[in-house]
Amino acid sequence: GPVLGGIINQNLGWQFIFFVLVPIGFAIIILALLKLKGEWAGARGEKYDLAGAILYTVGLSSFMYAVSSISNSPTAKYIMLSGLVILIIFIAFETRIASPIINLNLFSKNIGFAFSNLAALINYSATAAVGFLLSVYLQVIMGFDSQTAGLILLSQPVIMSLLSPFAGNLSDHIEPRIVASAGMALTTLGLFLLIFLSMDTPVWFTIATLMLLGMGFALFSSPNSNAVMASVEKKFYGIASSTLGTMRLTGQALSMAIVTMIIALFVGNVELSPAYADSIMKSMKVSFIIFTAICFGGVFASLARGNINNLPATDEAKK
Repeated sequence: GPVLGGIINQNLGWQFIFFVLVPIGFAIIILALLKLKGEWAGARGEKYDLAGAILYTVGLSSFMYAVSSISNSPTAKYIMLSGLVILIIFIAFETRIASPIINLNLFSKNIGFAFSNLAALINYSATAAVGFLLSVYLQVIMGFDSQTAGLILLSQPVIMSLLSPFAGNLSDHIEPRIVASAGMALTTLGLFLLIFLSMDTPVWFTIATLMLLGMGFALFSSPNSNAVMASVEKKFYGIASSTLGTMRLTGQALSMAIVTMIIALFVGNVELSPAYADSIMKSMKVSFIIFTAICFGGVFASLARGNINNLPATDEAKK
């Protein structure tokens, strides 16, 4: 993504990125229609929770919008309060219907499932905006073009893609909570090192830190996904997978909302340019301090899930 986006932006302009995404989107739709015919088998006979979907969407969207605009919008605090109230109503509603869009009983009655999803939420909340921050740092502060910045950022996903299969296999033999927690700890260390970025930091330090983050992501993501799926019976696989996806996307949105708010506080509503280098660096430092603290707490959430491999569902999950 960063590499392709950087090349397109450098040579064709950022607007063209959306033209590239359109055919990719159509290809995904076609593949889904042709190849995923059995996707709804697990939900046969259940009524779609339209009311719950609306409450969740409106509540979460309101809260996210308010967080990202609280520094420059006088009404943001009221929108945030409204969003929280709607989410509370959503939780109360979901516990009272037969086919909820999010099965909250899995969180209250299954510690392994609850803490594995919480760990995912924390991990993505602490890391999703790192690519954005480093992209700004490499281009605005260090002066690299978007194509070169994309190539530098590639060091993280390359390491992650190389190690993820190994990490997934490892979690079949060693407790997923141990492997995933080790990954979270490495990620915490990587975020901590990013606090010390400056205008004079050599590029090799950024690349090395990104590689460390890639190792942490790999050791966390696959084993944590394994833990989520292994903590439930086969009939709940669809719910478990979609819940994990919800944690991932919610965490990503929270991460960007945090960064947006911090940049608005330190830099203001201006175009990011070298003229605001000092303010940008301050916002980055505060962001990475917050993300380090969040991720450090995530290590304990990851450890608190217990021994997933000892649960009855594990043998079924491995099949």
